[in-house]
Amino acid sequence: MTVKAMDKAPERPVALVTGATSGIGLAVARDLGARGHRVFVCARTEAKVKETVADLQAEGLSVEGAAADVRDRAAVEGLVAAAVAAYGAPVSILVNNAGRSGGGATAGITDELWHDVIDTNLNSVFLLTREVLNSGGLGAEPWGRIINIASTAGKQGVLLGAPYSASKHAVVGFTKALGKELAPTGTTVNAVCPGYVETPMAARVRSGYAQVWDTTEDYVQEQLEAKIPLGRYSTPEEVAGLVGYLTTDLAASITAQALNVCGGLGQF
Repeated sequence: MTVKAMDKAPERPVALVTGATSGIGLAVARDLGARGHRVFVCARTEAKVKETVADLQAEGLSVEGAAADVRDRAAVEGLVAAAVAAYGAPVSILVNNAGRSGGGATAGITDELWHDVIDTNLNSVFLLTREVLNSGGLGAEPWGRIINIASTAGKQGVLLGAPYSASKHAVVGFTKALGKELAPTGTTVNAVCPGYVETPMAARVRSGYAQVWDTTEDYVQEQLEAKIPLGRYSTPEEVAGLVGYLTTDLAASITAQALNVCGGLGQF
């Protein structure tokens, strides 16, 4: 039996990170930049992208960026072209982080909410991944990393979160299928599944539960934290740490996996 040699990462690979101006995405961009990667960040709002780029550059990191709506195919094409042009090199790492919350009593969920959650959380992952494979250069060399930010909600149902859970389950399935497909090329594909993480989106989720349950956000947080064996929310930096590790050569044998960062909340 012939054992393939482990391919090594290119020097200072280019990493494209979506939803990168706050929360987990911002922590990922900072972590990858600190590892010496050249980072290209994306979010919908141009002003926030410019601010994030300036802040990270001020920290001495190699960061560029552009605004784009990752739900839109044409915008995705432009985004990938901009990332390649910014550094004159192919995209070797793709972190699909852009996402949104969304839910409520299922009987009252509108078509618009359902489709926007699916477009933002799932369809964007497909669009970005396909474009980076076709025109971004990922897969052209025998080394690459695709990391999709899913959720523990992608492994178990979330109360009053049917659209969100459905989208994240689909991201996990897409990850596992693509991981097997791309394994012979040297590109690994994994999902990172955060549980409750202290981010602006988490604050919006607590607010939503507080309204439905007619209580305070502090009470909601107490109830959620009580379900976590560690007794606290994870931090964006802890999630980013796993993403960063998956970009290393030591993680070359990890693919088609959905890995939790959740304080013990999810156990499968």
